[in-house]
Amino acid sequence: GKNEYDLLVIGGGSGGLACAKEAAQFGRKVAVLDYVEPSPQGTTWGLGGTCVNVGCIPKKLMHQAALLGSALKDAQHYGWNIAQPAHHTWSVMAQAVQNYVKSLNWGHRVQLQDKKVKYFNMKGSFSDPHTVRGLTKAGKETIVTADNIVIATGGRPKYPTQVAGALEYGITSDDLFWLKESPGKTLPSFILYVSLECAGFLTGIGLDTTVMMRSIPLRGFDQQMASLVTEHMESYGTKFLKRCFPTKVGKLESNRLQVTWKNTDLGTEETDVFDTVMWAVGRAPDTKTLNLETVGVKTNSETGKIVVDASEATSVPHIYAIGDITEGRPELTPTAIAAGKLLAQRLFGHSSELMDYDNVPTTVFTPLEYGCVGLSEEAAVQCHGSDNVEVFHAYYKPLEFTVAERDATQCYMKMVCLRGREQRILGLHFIGPNAGEVIQGFALGIKCGATYPQLMKTVGIHPTCAEEVTKLHITKRSGLDATVTGC
Repeated sequence: GKNEYDLLVIGGGSGGLACAKEAAQFGRKVAVLDYVEPSPQGTTWGLGGTCVNVGCIPKKLMHQAALLGSALKDAQHYGWNIAQPAHHTWSVMAQAVQNYVKSLNWGHRVQLQDKKVKYFNMKGSFSDPHTVRGLTKAGKETIVTADNIVIATGGRPKYPTQVAGALEYGITSDDLFWLKESPGKTLPSFILYVSLECAGFLTGIGLDTTVMMRSIPLRGFDQQMASLVTEHMESYGTKFLKRCFPTKVGKLESNRLQVTWKNTDLGTEETDVFDTVMWAVGRAPDTKTLNLETVGVKTNSETGKIVVDASEATSVPHIYAIGDITEGRPELTPTAIAAGKLLAQRLFGHSSELMDYDNVPTTVFTPLEYGCVGLSEEAAVQCHGSDNVEVFHAYYKPLEFTVAERDATQCYMKMVCLRGREQRILGLHFIGPNAGEVIQGFALGIKCGATYPQLMKTVGIHPTCAEEVTKLHITKRSGLDATVTGC
Protein backbone atom coordinates (compact mmCIF):
# COMPACT_ATOMS: atom_id res chain seq x y z
CA GLY A 1 0.00 0.00 0.00
CA LYS A 2 0.84 3.67 -0.04
CA ASN A 3 3.20 5.04 2.60
CA GLU A 4 1.73 7.45 5.12
CA TYR A 5 4.38 10.20 4.75
CA ASP A 6 6.54 11.58 1.96
CA LEU A 7 9.33 12.13 4.50
CA LEU A 8 10.01 10.87 7.99
CA VAL A 9 12.90 12.41 9.93
CA ILE A 10 14.27 10.47 12.91
CA GLY A 11 15.86 13.01 15.24
CA GLY A 12 14.63 16.48 16.18
CA GLY A 13 17.96 18.29 16.31
CA SER A 14 19.25 21.12 14.13
CA GLY A 15 19.69 19.06 10.94
CA GLY A 16 16.54 16.98 11.28
CA LEU A 17 14.26 19.93 12.03
CA ALA A 18 15.74 22.00 9.18
CA CYS A 19 15.20 19.12 6.74
CA ALA A 20 11.62 18.50 7.90
CA LYS A 21 10.60 22.18 7.77
CA GLU A 22 12.17 22.65 4.32
CA ALA A 23 10.36 19.57 2.97
CA ALA A 24 7.05 20.87 4.36
CA GLN A 25 7.54 24.12 2.38
CA PHE A 26 7.13 22.01 -0.78
CA GLY A 27 3.70 20.90 0.42
CA ARG A 28 4.88 17.41 1.33
CA LYS A 29 3.49 15.29 4.16
CA VAL A 30 6.28 15.24 6.77
CA ALA A 31 6.76 13.73 10.23
CA VAL A 32 9.52 14.08 12.84
CA LEU A 33 10.22 11.43 15.42
CA ASP A 34 12.33 12.55 18.40
CA TYR A 35 13.13 11.05 21.78
CA VAL A 36 15.67 11.98 24.46
CA GLU A 37 17.12 9.02 26.34
CA PRO A 38 17.98 10.21 29.90
CA SER A 39 21.71 10.59 30.56
CA PRO A 40 23.22 8.06 33.04
CA GLN A 41 22.68 10.80 35.65
CA GLY A 42 19.00 11.13 34.69
CA THR A 43 19.13 14.44 32.79
CA THR A 44 16.54 14.92 30.02
CA TRP A 45 15.45 17.84 27.84
CA GLY A 46 13.02 18.84 25.12
CA LEU A 47 12.88 19.11 21.33
CA GLY A 48 15.80 20.79 19.53
CA GLY A 49 18.76 18.44 19.82
CA THR A 50 22.23 18.87 21.29
CA CYS A 51 22.92 22.46 20.18
CA VAL A 52 19.79 23.96 21.72
CA ASN A 53 19.70 21.90 24.91
CA VAL A 54 23.18 20.77 25.91
CA GLY A 55 25.55 22.42 23.44
CA CYS A 56 26.13 25.71 21.66
CA ILE A 57 23.28 27.74 23.18
CA PRO A 58 23.70 27.11 26.94
CA LYS A 59 27.50 27.03 26.49
CA LYS A 60 27.63 30.47 24.82
CA LEU A 61 25.31 31.94 27.47
CA MET A 62 27.49 30.60 30.30
CA HIS A 63 30.59 31.83 28.43
CA GLN A 64 28.90 35.26 28.37
CA ALA A 65 28.40 35.05 32.15
CA ALA A 66 32.16 34.54 32.52
CA LEU A 67 32.99 37.40 30.11
CA LEU A 68 30.81 39.69 32.22
CA GLY A 69 32.87 38.69 35.27
CA SER A 70 36.05 39.80 33.48
CA ALA A 71 34.30 43.01 32.38
CA LEU A 72 33.47 43.80 36.02
CA LYS A 73 37.20 43.73 36.82
CA ASP A 74 38.00 45.90 33.79
CA ALA A 75 35.22 48.35 34.68
CA GLN A 76 37.14 49.77 37.66
CA HIS A 77 39.94 50.91 35.33
CA TYR A 78 37.33 52.78 33.30
CA GLY A 79 35.94 54.63 36.31
CA TRP A 80 33.12 52.36 37.44
CA ASN A 81 32.87 51.91 41.22
CA ILE A 82 32.15 48.21 41.68
CA ALA A 83 32.58 46.42 44.99
CA GLN A 84 35.20 43.66 44.70
CA PRO A 85 35.26 40.76 44.86
CA ALA A 86 31.99 40.38 42.94
CA HIS A 87 30.25 37.05 43.66
CA HIS A 88 28.48 34.83 41.16
CA THR A 89 25.35 32.79 41.95
CA TRP A 90 25.17 29.64 39.81
CA SER A 91 21.47 28.98 40.44
CA VAL A 92 20.42 32.40 39.08
CA MET A 93 22.44 31.92 35.88
CA ALA A 94 21.36 28.29 35.44
CA GLN A 95 17.68 29.14 35.88
CA ALA A 96 17.86 31.94 33.31
CA VAL A 97 19.73 29.78 30.78
CA GLN A 98 17.41 26.80 31.31
CA ASN A 99 14.32 29.01 30.93
CA TYR A 100 15.64 30.32 27.62
CA VAL A 101 16.37 26.79 26.38
CA LYS A 102 12.83 25.72 27.33
CA SER A 103 11.46 28.64 25.31
CA LEU A 104 13.41 27.32 22.30
CA ASN A 105 11.98 23.81 22.86
CA TRP A 106 8.49 25.31 22.79
CA GLY A 107 9.32 27.41 19.72
CA HIS A 108 10.39 24.31 17.77
CA ARG A 109 7.10 22.55 18.59
CA VAL A 110 5.09 25.58 17.48
CA GLN A 111 7.07 25.86 14.22
CA LEU A 112 6.44 22.20 13.38
CA GLN A 113 2.74 22.69 14.05
CA ASP A 114 2.64 25.85 11.91
CA LYS A 115 4.29 24.04 9.02
CA LYS A 116 1.95 21.04 9.47
CA VAL A 117 4.79 18.66 10.34
CA LYS A 118 3.59 15.79 12.55
CA TYR A 119 5.70 15.44 15.71
CA PHE A 120 6.06 12.07 17.46
CA ASN A 121 7.78 12.08 20.86
CA MET A 122 8.95 8.49 20.38
CA LYS A 123 12.03 6.32 20.13
CA GLY A 124 12.32 4.92 16.60
CA SER A 125 13.63 1.68 15.16
CA PHE A 126 13.52 0.33 11.60
CA SER A 127 11.26 -2.61 10.72
CA ASP A 128 12.01 -2.36 6.99
CA PRO A 129 13.44 0.37 4.65
CA HIS A 130 10.12 2.26 4.63
CA THR A 131 8.77 1.42 8.09
CA VAL A 132 9.73 2.74 11.52
CA ARG A 133 8.35 1.48 14.81
CA GLY A 134 7.93 4.28 17.35
CA LEU A 135 7.80 3.62 21.08
CA THR A 136 6.62 6.18 23.66
CA LYS A 137 8.10 6.50 27.14
CA ALA A 138 5.13 4.51 28.43
CA GLY A 139 5.81 1.72 25.89
CA LYS A 140 2.92 2.51 23.50
CA GLU A 141 3.77 1.49 19.92
CA THR A 142 3.06 3.40 16.69
CA ILE A 143 4.02 2.25 13.18
CA VAL A 144 5.03 5.01 10.74
CA THR A 145 5.68 4.45 7.02
CA ALA A 146 7.37 6.89 4.65
CA ASP A 147 8.69 7.06 1.07
CA ASN A 148 11.91 8.70 2.29
CA ILE A 149 13.54 8.48 5.72
CA VAL A 150 16.28 10.76 7.07
CA ILE A 151 18.34 9.69 10.08
CA ALA A 152 19.47 12.73 12.09
CA THR A 153 19.87 11.38 15.63
CA GLY A 154 23.30 12.96 16.26
CA GLY A 155 25.56 11.77 19.05
CA ARG A 156 25.80 11.55 22.82
CA PRO A 157 28.87 11.94 25.05
CA LYS A 158 30.91 8.82 25.69
CA TYR A 159 32.06 7.68 29.11
CA PRO A 160 35.60 6.33 29.74
CA THR A 161 34.30 2.93 30.86
CA GLN A 162 37.85 1.73 31.58
CA VAL A 163 37.95 4.17 34.53
CA ALA A 164 36.47 2.61 37.68
CA GLY A 165 33.53 4.71 38.94
CA ALA A 166 33.36 6.85 35.77
CA LEU A 167 29.73 6.07 35.01
CA GLU A 168 28.51 6.11 38.62
CA TYR A 169 30.12 9.39 39.70
CA GLY A 170 30.96 11.43 36.58
CA ILE A 171 28.81 13.76 34.53
CA THR A 172 29.11 14.96 30.91
CA SER A 173 28.13 18.12 29.05
CA ASP A 174 24.65 16.51 28.86
CA ASP A 175 24.33 17.19 32.59
CA LEU A 176 26.44 20.30 33.29
CA PHE A 177 24.08 22.82 31.71
CA TRP A 178 21.07 21.44 33.63
CA LEU A 179 22.65 21.45 37.12
CA LYS A 180 20.51 23.40 39.57
CA GLU A 181 23.42 23.99 41.99
CA SER A 182 27.03 25.00 41.38
CA PRO A 183 29.35 22.13 40.39
CA GLY A 184 31.95 23.50 42.83
CA LYS A 185 35.55 22.35 42.42
CA THR A 186 35.44 20.71 39.00
CA LEU A 187 37.67 18.38 36.97
CA PRO A 188 36.84 18.41 33.25
CA SER A 189 38.83 15.42 32.05
CA PHE A 190 40.32 14.89 28.57
CA ILE A 191 40.74 17.65 26.10
CA LEU A 192 37.95 17.99 23.59
CA TYR A 193 37.07 21.59 22.86
CA VAL A 194 33.87 21.31 24.95
CA SER A 195 36.11 20.46 27.93
CA LEU A 196 38.15 23.64 27.41
CA GLU A 197 35.06 25.78 26.86
CA CYS A 198 33.39 24.50 30.03
CA ALA A 199 36.62 24.82 32.03
CA GLY A 200 36.91 28.39 30.76
CA PHE A 201 33.51 29.58 31.87
CA LEU A 202 33.69 27.65 35.18
CA THR A 203 36.98 29.43 35.96
CA GLY A 204 35.46 32.71 34.79
CA ILE A 205 32.58 32.52 37.27
CA GLY A 206 35.04 31.85 40.08
CA LEU A 207 35.10 28.05 40.43
CA ASP A 208 38.25 26.04 41.14
CA THR A 209 38.73 24.21 37.82
CA THR A 210 41.37 21.71 36.71
CA VAL A 211 41.60 20.24 33.20
CA MET A 212 43.16 16.80 32.83
CA MET A 213 44.65 16.19 29.40
CA ARG A 214 46.36 13.04 28.26
CA SER A 215 47.75 14.35 24.98
CA ILE A 216 47.41 17.41 22.74
CA PRO A 217 44.75 20.10 23.22
CA LEU A 218 42.11 20.73 20.52
CA ARG A 219 42.95 17.79 18.26
CA GLY A 220 42.11 18.60 14.64
CA PHE A 221 42.72 22.33 15.11
CA ASP A 222 45.90 24.29 14.32
CA GLN A 223 48.27 23.27 17.12
CA GLN A 224 50.05 26.62 17.49
CA MET A 225 46.66 28.26 18.09
CA ALA A 226 45.61 25.44 20.46
CA SER A 227 48.74 26.00 22.57
CA LEU A 228 48.05 29.74 22.81
CA VAL A 229 44.46 29.03 23.91
CA THR A 230 45.60 26.74 26.74
CA GLU A 231 48.45 29.13 27.73
CA HIS A 232 45.92 31.93 28.13
CA MET A 233 43.62 29.68 30.15
CA GLU A 234 46.48 28.88 32.53
CA SER A 235 47.25 32.58 33.03
CA TYR A 236 43.48 33.13 33.50
CA GLY A 237 43.41 30.69 36.42
CA THR A 238 42.46 27.29 34.97
CA LYS A 239 44.80 24.54 36.22
CA PHE A 240 46.06 21.81 33.87
CA LEU A 241 47.20 18.28 34.61
CA LYS A 242 49.17 17.55 31.44
CA ARG A 243 49.99 14.06 30.16
CA CYS A 244 47.81 12.54 32.88
CA PHE A 245 44.94 10.07 32.64
CA PRO A 246 42.41 9.03 35.31
CA THR A 247 42.24 5.46 36.58
CA LYS A 248 39.62 5.60 39.35
CA VAL A 249 36.85 7.76 40.82
CA GLY A 250 35.42 7.01 44.26
CA LYS A 251 32.89 8.74 46.52
CA LEU A 252 33.97 9.83 50.00
CA GLU A 253 31.66 10.00 53.05
CA SER A 254 31.51 13.77 52.52
CA ASN A 255 29.95 13.03 49.07
CA ARG A 256 33.00 14.55 47.39
CA LEU A 257 34.80 12.59 44.68
CA GLN A 258 38.33 11.24 45.05
CA VAL A 259 40.04 10.94 41.67
CA THR A 260 43.17 8.87 41.09
CA TRP A 261 45.28 9.39 37.97
CA LYS A 262 48.57 8.40 36.38
CA ASN A 263 51.13 11.04 35.52
CA THR A 264 52.86 9.61 32.44
CA ASP A 265 55.80 12.06 32.57
CA LEU A 266 56.73 11.22 36.16
CA GLY A 267 55.40 7.64 36.16
CA THR A 268 53.58 8.42 39.42
CA GLU A 269 50.05 7.88 40.72
CA GLU A 270 48.35 10.97 42.16
CA THR A 271 45.00 11.78 43.79
CA ASP A 272 42.89 14.82 44.61
CA VAL A 273 39.34 15.51 45.73
CA PHE A 274 36.70 17.30 43.60
CA ASP A 275 33.01 18.15 43.85
CA THR A 276 32.31 17.33 40.18
CA VAL A 277 34.09 15.23 37.55
CA MET A 278 33.06 15.93 33.95
CA TRP A 279 34.02 13.58 31.11
CA ALA A 280 34.75 14.96 27.63
CA VAL A 281 36.09 11.92 25.79
CA GLY A 282 34.22 12.30 22.53
CA ARG A 283 30.75 11.57 21.26
CA ALA A 284 29.23 8.31 20.05
CA PRO A 285 26.58 8.21 17.30
CA ASP A 286 23.12 7.60 18.77
CA THR A 287 22.23 4.50 16.76
CA LYS A 288 21.75 1.72 19.32
CA THR A 289 17.94 1.58 19.09
CA LEU A 290 17.66 2.27 15.35
CA ASN A 291 18.03 -1.36 14.24
CA LEU A 292 20.19 -0.33 11.27
CA GLU A 293 21.51 -3.88 10.71
CA THR A 294 18.00 -5.14 9.90
CA VAL A 295 17.63 -2.80 6.93
CA GLY A 296 21.30 -2.95 5.91
CA VAL A 297 22.37 0.65 6.52
CA LYS A 298 26.19 0.57 6.43
CA THR A 299 28.18 2.09 9.29
CA ASN A 300 31.88 2.57 9.90
CA SER A 301 32.80 -0.31 12.22
CA GLU A 302 35.34 1.83 14.12
CA THR A 303 33.30 4.98 14.71
CA GLY A 304 29.75 3.57 14.45
CA LYS A 305 28.85 6.51 12.19
CA ILE A 306 26.67 6.07 9.10
CA VAL A 307 28.47 5.99 5.76
CA VAL A 308 26.93 8.43 3.27
CA ASP A 309 27.77 9.68 -0.23
CA ALA A 310 27.97 13.31 -1.38
CA SER A 311 24.15 13.47 -1.55
CA GLU A 312 23.81 12.23 2.09
CA ALA A 313 22.42 8.89 0.82
CA THR A 314 23.14 5.75 2.85
CA SER A 315 23.70 2.26 1.42
CA VAL A 316 19.90 1.73 1.36
CA PRO A 317 17.77 3.52 -1.27
CA HIS A 318 15.43 6.21 0.14
CA ILE A 319 17.28 6.26 3.51
CA TYR A 320 19.50 9.29 4.11
CA ALA A 321 21.57 10.57 7.04
CA ILE A 322 22.74 14.08 7.99
CA GLY A 323 24.62 15.83 10.78
CA ASP A 324 26.85 14.42 13.50
CA ILE A 325 25.75 10.84 12.89
CA THR A 326 27.39 10.76 9.44
CA GLU A 327 30.97 9.67 8.77
CA GLY A 328 33.52 12.33 7.81
CA ARG A 329 31.33 15.37 8.38
CA PRO A 330 32.10 18.26 10.75
CA GLU A 331 30.12 17.99 14.00
CA LEU A 332 28.64 21.47 13.72
CA THR A 333 25.07 22.74 13.88
CA PRO A 334 25.23 25.08 10.85
CA THR A 335 26.56 22.32 8.55
CA ALA A 336 23.76 19.96 9.67
CA ILE A 337 21.14 22.68 9.03
CA ALA A 338 22.53 23.50 5.58
CA ALA A 339 22.83 19.80 4.65
CA GLY A 340 19.25 19.14 5.85
CA LYS A 341 17.78 21.99 3.80
CA LEU A 342 19.70 21.02 0.66
CA LEU A 343 18.65 17.38 1.03
CA ALA A 344 14.96 18.38 1.22
CA GLN A 345 15.41 20.61 -1.85
CA ARG A 346 16.95 17.73 -3.81
CA LEU A 347 14.22 15.31 -2.74
CA PHE A 348 11.23 17.58 -3.36
CA GLY A 349 12.33 20.78 -5.08
CA HIS A 350 14.02 19.63 -8.29
CA SER A 351 17.42 20.83 -7.02
CA SER A 352 20.74 19.08 -7.58
CA GLU A 353 22.87 21.27 -5.29
CA LEU A 354 25.08 19.29 -2.88
CA MET A 355 26.38 20.45 0.48
CA ASP A 356 29.92 21.88 0.28
CA TYR A 357 31.85 20.96 3.42
CA ASP A 358 35.02 22.93 2.53
CA ASN A 359 36.01 26.16 4.30
CA VAL A 360 33.45 25.86 7.10
CA PRO A 361 34.22 28.51 9.76
CA THR A 362 34.02 27.69 13.46
CA THR A 363 34.91 29.14 16.86
CA VAL A 364 36.02 27.70 20.19
CA PHE A 365 34.44 29.78 22.98
CA THR A 366 37.31 29.65 25.45
CA PRO A 367 37.96 32.75 27.65
CA LEU A 368 40.05 34.14 24.81
CA GLU A 369 38.10 32.93 21.78
CA TYR A 370 39.69 31.08 18.86
CA GLY A 371 38.03 31.34 15.45
CA CYS A 372 39.21 29.72 12.23
CA VAL A 373 38.24 28.94 8.67
CA GLY A 374 40.03 26.76 6.12
CA LEU A 375 43.22 24.77 6.61
CA SER A 376 45.45 24.69 9.66
CA GLU A 377 49.12 25.45 9.04
CA GLU A 378 49.94 21.73 9.48
CA ALA A 379 47.25 20.65 6.99
CA ALA A 380 48.35 23.26 4.43
CA VAL A 381 51.98 22.10 4.62
CA GLN A 382 50.91 18.46 4.39
CA CYS A 383 48.71 19.25 1.38
CA HIS A 384 50.95 21.66 -0.57
CA GLY A 385 54.47 21.26 0.89
CA SER A 386 56.23 23.82 3.12
CA ASP A 387 57.96 25.53 0.14
CA ASN A 388 54.56 26.34 -1.36
CA VAL A 389 52.94 27.78 1.78
CA GLU A 390 53.37 31.31 3.14
CA VAL A 391 52.16 32.21 6.63
CA PHE A 392 51.52 35.86 7.52
CA HIS A 393 51.13 36.46 11.25
CA ALA A 394 50.86 39.07 14.00
CA TYR A 395 50.66 39.41 17.77
CA TYR A 396 48.37 42.35 18.49
CA LYS A 397 46.81 44.13 21.49
CA PRO A 398 43.04 44.79 21.44
CA LEU A 399 42.38 48.44 22.27
CA GLU A 400 39.94 47.40 25.00
CA PHE A 401 42.79 45.59 26.80
CA THR A 402 44.96 48.74 27.11
CA VAL A 403 43.25 50.85 29.80
CA ALA A 404 42.32 47.70 31.76
CA GLU A 405 45.99 46.61 31.55
CA ARG A 406 45.00 43.13 30.42
CA ASP A 407 47.68 40.75 29.25
CA ALA A 408 47.47 40.29 25.46
CA THR A 409 50.38 37.85 25.09
CA GLN A 410 48.17 35.25 23.40
CA CYS A 411 46.23 37.62 21.10
CA TYR A 412 47.48 36.35 17.76
CA MET A 413 46.37 35.79 14.19
CA LYS A 414 47.79 34.07 11.16
CA MET A 415 46.83 33.72 7.53
CA VAL A 416 47.94 30.61 5.65
CA CYS A 417 48.38 31.28 1.91
CA LEU A 418 49.68 29.57 -1.20
CA ARG A 419 53.06 31.02 -2.17
CA GLY A 420 52.43 31.43 -5.90
CA ARG A 421 51.77 34.73 -7.67
CA GLU A 422 48.06 34.63 -6.78
CA GLN A 423 48.64 33.84 -3.06
CA ARG A 424 45.21 32.32 -2.51
CA ILE A 425 44.21 32.22 1.18
CA LEU A 426 44.02 28.63 2.46
CA GLY A 427 43.18 29.36 6.10
CA LEU A 428 42.67 32.16 8.60
CA HIS A 429 43.15 31.74 12.36
CA PHE A 430 42.33 34.36 15.00
CA ILE A 431 42.63 34.39 18.78
CA GLY A 432 41.04 37.32 20.57
CA PRO A 433 37.77 38.94 21.63
CA ASN A 434 34.70 38.17 19.49
CA ALA A 435 36.62 35.69 17.34
CA GLY A 436 33.43 34.22 15.90
CA GLU A 437 32.20 37.61 14.69
CA VAL A 438 35.59 38.37 13.11
CA ILE A 439 35.95 35.04 11.31
CA GLN A 440 32.34 34.96 10.06
CA GLY A 441 32.97 38.03 7.91
CA PHE A 442 36.27 36.85 6.44
CA ALA A 443 34.80 33.37 5.82
CA LEU A 444 32.78 34.72 2.88
CA GLY A 445 35.91 36.04 1.17
CA ILE A 446 37.80 32.79 1.70
CA LYS A 447 34.82 30.79 0.42
CA CYS A 448 34.93 32.95 -2.71
CA GLY A 449 38.64 32.24 -3.24
CA ALA A 450 40.09 35.46 -1.77
CA THR A 451 43.81 36.12 -2.24
CA TYR A 452 46.35 37.87 -0.04
CA PRO A 453 46.65 40.89 -2.42
CA GLN A 454 42.85 41.28 -2.38
CA LEU A 455 42.83 41.29 1.41
CA MET A 456 45.58 43.92 1.45
CA LYS A 457 43.30 46.15 -0.65
CA THR A 458 40.52 45.76 1.94
CA VAL A 459 40.22 48.84 4.15
CA GLY A 460 40.08 47.98 7.85
CA ILE A 461 37.60 49.41 10.34
CA HIS A 462 39.56 51.43 12.91
CA PRO A 463 40.02 50.71 15.77
CA THR A 464 39.00 47.04 15.76
CA CYS A 465 40.74 43.70 16.24
CA ALA A 466 39.50 42.52 12.82
CA GLU A 467 41.31 45.46 11.24
CA GLU A 468 44.63 43.81 12.14
CA VAL A 469 43.83 41.01 9.65
CA THR A 470 43.89 43.58 6.82
CA LYS A 471 47.38 44.73 7.91
CA LEU A 472 49.12 41.32 8.07
CA HIS A 473 52.49 41.73 6.35
CA ILE A 474 55.15 39.82 8.30
CA THR A 475 55.80 36.25 7.22
CA LYS A 476 56.97 33.45 9.49
CA ARG A 477 59.62 32.69 6.88
CA SER A 478 61.20 36.14 7.38
CA GLY A 479 61.86 35.49 11.07
CA LEU A 480 60.99 39.14 11.87
CA ASP A 481 59.20 40.15 15.08
CA ALA A 482 55.43 39.89 14.41
CA THR A 483 54.33 42.18 17.26
CA VAL A 484 52.04 45.03 16.16
CA THR A 485 53.08 48.39 17.61
CA GLY A 486 50.90 51.52 17.69
CA CYS A 487 48.44 52.46 14.93
